[in-house]
Amino acid sequence: MVNPRAARVAERIQQVVASMLDKQIKDPRLGMVTITDVRVTGDLQHADVFYTVFGDEHDAKSTAAALRSATGVIRSNVGKQLGLRLTPSLAFHLDALPESAKSIEDLLIAARYRDEQIRKMAQDAQYAGDPDPYRKPDEESAESVDLLDSVADDELTDSTELAE
Repeated sequence: MVNPRAARVAERIQQVVASMLDKQIKDPRLGMVTITDVRVTGDLQHADVFYTVFGDEHDAKSTAAALRSATGVIRSNVGKQLGLRLTPSLAFHLDALPESAKSIEDLLIAARYRDEQIRKMAQDAQYAGDPDPYRKPDEESAESVDLLDSVADDELTDSTELAE
């Protein structure tokens, strides 16, 4: 369970860092960055800042370098804005969320395609079993059961006649 104070501090750090990246940090290496999440330790000494970059691998690497060089400035501004006794150290991490979402979306597309293929196959298919899958006694076996019953009745009457 997350400490409520740590959750509030994390939310505030996310707002401050996003605002700084938008308005104050003017590094040309900085791409289209979105701060997706901030996780703060319970003692508020360390904050992990997760971000995504719009673009290719080169843009992500250059943005990571720009964030590493601006970490000190961002941290000092976070300390001023938060008013905490100790300013948390910041670590920036490229968020894997877009790649995870893409792989899940690809899996869902593949599943839909397979479902459609199965649906097409099922349209032309016919039931392989009997129309009525429940077993019923055959007419011949019913006649033989009646015959056996009559033989058993005859034997029973014969044995009762002998006993008398």
